[in-house]
Amino acid sequence: MKVIYKITYPNGKIYIGKDHTGTLLYFGSVSRELVAKDFTLEERHDFTIRKQILWESEMATDREVNQKEVELIRMFSSNNPTVGYNRWPRYVP
Repeated sequence: MKVIYKITYPNGKIYIGKDHTGTLLYFGSVSRELVAKDFTLEERHDFTIRKQILWESEMATDREVNQKEVELIRMFSSNNPTVGYNRWPRYVP
């Protein structure tokens, strides 16, 4: 199962990612440095994230999954640094 998911962090920022295998515990390739700088050491001691499946398909090609991911990144504006942690496609205000 191929999926597009949204990760929501405690500060409300989001990350949209894809998984071509449907692995439950895969949380993407978000930049560790970007996330870490938004949280104090104390906040890191009790840290909860939420993963939601936004879209799934057993039949989609990898190209279709990639296109859907970009579509959802733009729809949720997760490439806007004030909203989320996606850095591609580049955010243009």
